[in-house]
Amino acid sequence: MQHNLVLYNTLTRKKEKFEPLHPNLVGMYVCGPTVYSDVHLGNCRTFVSFDLIFRYLLHLGYKVRYVRNITDAGHLEGDNDEGDDKFAKKAKLEQLEPMEIVQKYTIGFHDVLRLFNTLPPSIEPTATGHISEQIEMVKQIIENGYAYEANGTVYFDVEKYTKEHNYTILTNRNLEDLLNNTRELGGQDEKKGRLDFALWIKAKPEHIMRWPAPWSIGFPGWHIECSAMSRKYLGDQFDIHGGGMDLAATHHTNEIAQSEACNHTSPAKYWMHTNMLTVNGARMSKSAGNGFLPGELFTGNHPLLNKGYSPMAVRFFMLQAHYRSTLDFSNEALDAAEKGYKRLMNAIGLLDKIVPSATAKIDVDLEALTARCYAAMDDDFNSPVLIAELFEVVRLINSIYDGKQQADSATLDMIKKLMNDFVFDIMGLKDDQLGADNESIDKLMELVISLRNEAKQNKDYATSDKIRNELAAIGIQLKDSKEGTLWNKI
Repeated sequence: MQHNLVLYNTLTRKKEKFEPLHPNLVGMYVCGPTVYSDVHLGNCRTFVSFDLIFRYLLHLGYKVRYVRNITDAGHLEGDNDEGDDKFAKKAKLEQLEPMEIVQKYTIGFHDVLRLFNTLPPSIEPTATGHISEQIEMVKQIIENGYAYEANGTVYFDVEKYTKEHNYTILTNRNLEDLLNNTRELGGQDEKKGRLDFALWIKAKPEHIMRWPAPWSIGFPGWHIECSAMSRKYLGDQFDIHGGGMDLAATHHTNEIAQSEACNHTSPAKYWMHTNMLTVNGARMSKSAGNGFLPGELFTGNHPLLNKGYSPMAVRFFMLQAHYRSTLDFSNEALDAAEKGYKRLMNAIGLLDKIVPSATAKIDVDLEALTARCYAAMDDDFNSPVLIAELFEVVRLINSIYDGKQQADSATLDMIKKLMNDFVFDIMGLKDDQLGADNESIDKLMELVISLRNEAKQNKDYATSDKIRNELAAIGIQLKDSKEGTLWNKI
């Protein structure tokens, strides 16, 4: 099947046909978490979205090098090179070494993404593991005339850069507006220009995380790490750079400037950004009191939640919205997603219980439907349209199971392949409704059905009906057929 994958490029503000720099090879860099606290849902939405993209590229046959960094140094509380180091501050609060903080929250991050069933990236580099690469890049930027040193700190010269390059090319913002929204330099400020940002920061005496560099004992600025690590593992130019839309205005803007200043080329051909989360229509944030962590969402242990939801139901909920659309959390929306997820998994579970007919008689053109599923994914990874197409397959499966339509072995195999490809391989879902011990539950149901059949043979219809009704009350449906009694989850 011919695929014409198109994706939305933030850099050009339009959809473009995906053409990798090297045939059949894809280099993709996604900005990872800053591991000084528990990963939040906004991060998870971004990583689930890029997991979908990663999975689809692999499914299409590309060899993908997916790099996602861990920021474990250099991130100050403000984006203007001000404030305390987030790791040192957290370490002081918890009376731990900074790298204990990093280890604790990196493990927590991986645990959460494992629950969401995301594939691990090809490479997961850390900022502290690439100090020398960052220093070398800063040296090259200074040598090329786009940075200057002041009292041990090195700043990127935005004014010099803007004379030859479009600094706001990614967001198309007006440079004058940027300057007007940036505070005036104080008399003691070392920076030449208001928009200048730090590439290397001289450490204060109390700063714990520090490394020797030609300019001072210090630590790297936040933006330089991604430029240095993407360059090391993907080259001066690569295919896709991704992250949350909140990174575009400052972090990604500065990444482009650094790479242009160092390598004389823009780092990525395609820039992709995921949209933000809202809760009941309001932006999710700690200050608003409406932010909750993944663990709270799974357990329901939060005042805004009526109950907990399984990680797969939440993943399904996230994929119901396009990655560039706002995702609004509400109890009603989560309940609807949970029901949809269960319907999808229940239908797939029925496939192994359907006895093939001699001939096929169905009202769906499976080849055309498969083509529509691919068309949805080829259109900027449009998961909500894909899900709508898959529920047409759910309707078909239920109809075949109920005896209203007929499917032979070839038809059933085609349906199974379609669902396996799109539901499990591409969307990354799995059936978590019964837990890991499905075999034991199958044997248990065999025993229950045997006891019910025995009651029917003894004309004990009251017991037979009670077993059927009690199972229905807990979400298990029995269906008597000429092949015997079948069961499925409601």
